[in-house]
Amino acid sequence: IDREPIDIIGIGGPADSDYVDWLAVDRVEGREYDVGLHRHWLDPSKPFAKTVLEPAHGALVTSATLRAGGGWDVAEARTGASHLPRAAQRFEAVSPFDYPGQAEVLIVTDVKRGDLPALANAYARLIVAAEGGTLGLFTAIRRLRAVHARIADRLAREGLPLLAQHVDPIDTGTLVDIFRDDPRTSLIGTDALRDGVDVPGQSLRLVVMEGVPWPKPTVLHSARRLAGGGTAFDDRIVRARLAQAFGRLIRRADDRGTFVLLSAASPSRLLDAFPPGTPVSRVTLDAAVERVRLSLDTRLRHEAPANADIGRP
Repeated sequence: IDREPIDIIGIGGPADSDYVDWLAVDRVEGREYDVGLHRHWLDPSKPFAKTVLEPAHGALVTSATLRAGGGWDVAEARTGASHLPRAAQRFEAVSPFDYPGQAEVLIVTDVKRGDLPALANAYARLIVAAEGGTLGLFTAIRRLRAVHARIADRLAREGLPLLAQHVDPIDTGTLVDIFRDDPRTSLIGTDALRDGVDVPGQSLRLVVMEGVPWPKPTVLHSARRLAGGGTAFDDRIVRARLAQAFGRLIRRADDRGTFVLLSAASPSRLLDAFPPGTPVSRVTLDAAVERVRLSLDTRLRHEAPANADIGRP
């Protein structure tokens, strides 16, 4: 109660280099619903290190994307370990998966950015080629809804159900459960699905991402980008997001699948986000559809006795 007027009185005074302050008007579907003053840490790992790590007898921080394509200094900066008085111990486990043999990455070069009909057509063709089992990832809810509206009926006529976060009135966990239980169902969504879905087996055999997941140019991001090295800061974020998205595909030793990125403007410097040795090809949509279809045919030939429920109707 006493702190709020102190913070308000401080407006217009000297800037605090540890924080980013801004005024924002929040909108949903073009309608303003809130306005507020915001304050965030420029480096959120500082309070995390002070409040969580320092008082602890020990802490284990682990993630498949901890270094985000960089060195250990990146990992320590992201986790707050760089703010501790003692150096952190480091350990990197070797992946148990054969990524070169289990997965491939296809970058589609002929779907134009901003062409919504072309984007929807690409999703529909790829899902049909995979006969479902597709996780579609979007960076904007508006585009997700627009694509869903264009392809849901088309897929239904093919006997391929389509679930959509932000469209279906079902919580995300239940959507994932339904997706997991039916190998012919596909699911599209945003970052919650990119970072937190565990669907091993045949129910997820294709991941399609609408484009390179660049961070949104908010006030907070711009400040952190300036402090964090500019383009290199953005690249670390994108690498982590691509790695997380790809990570949905291979969850166990017998998983196989294809990761498709619908963006010709995918910088080569970001491709190290994918596991070493994973085949990466730049192809047309027609070629990508054929590769996905061939991948499915190969899997059905090799695994038909164990997975008869995935066969064509």
